[in-house]
Amino acid sequence: MQTCWAIRRVYCVGRNYREHALEMGGDPDREPPFFFQKPADAVVVCNPGATTRVPYPPMTSAMDHVFGYAIGCDLTRRDLQSKAKKMGRPWDAAKGFDHSCPLSPIIAKEDIELNAANAIQVNVNGNTRQHSTIGHMIYSIPEIISNLSQLFRLCQGDLILTGTPAGVAEMNVGDRVSITCGDLIPCEFVMGEPE
Repeated sequence: MQTCWAIRRVYCVGRNYREHALEMGGDPDREPPFFFQKPADAVVVCNPGATTRVPYPPMTSAMDHVFGYAIGCDLTRRDLQSKAKKMGRPWDAAKGFDHSCPLSPIIAKEDIELNAANAIQVNVNGNTRQHSTIGHMIYSIPEIISNLSQLFRLCQGDLILTGTPAGVAEMNVGDRVSITCGDLIPCEFVMGEPE
């Protein structure tokens, strides 16, 4: 009997072969293992005698592929990110940990108007930490979608976080966070104890 289940995540071990670690400038005798991830849809089962080809055409009408908007928070473990940067490693553990992306409910694009003047603001415990406007983004939403779609096949259900204004700072257990942008539903959460 064959057991089947859905693939959730793919974890990869970096520099786990001595010769490869050496050719990449690592020290296999001293470095602890590190990991990076691939999304479940990166998996392609290669059956004997078959070759799978997946085209990645660039999108020409980017906004036709946008369902709606939400406001979210890209939480980062700076301790892990700094260590990974120094060692020239991926940041997956710093960015992709469980519950690292609080998000407000999505509003269909037809039901909301966002423009360059809309403010985006992050308040922590009632104090403003970050404040800017959508117009200060370097890349517009269509530019982001166009460039990203040349690297990955974008599908229904994919979310794109467009960046963060200046003012990032450490958060602590018990901090109350509120993120707003125009008429989007606010993203509000409390930093909890580690699980």
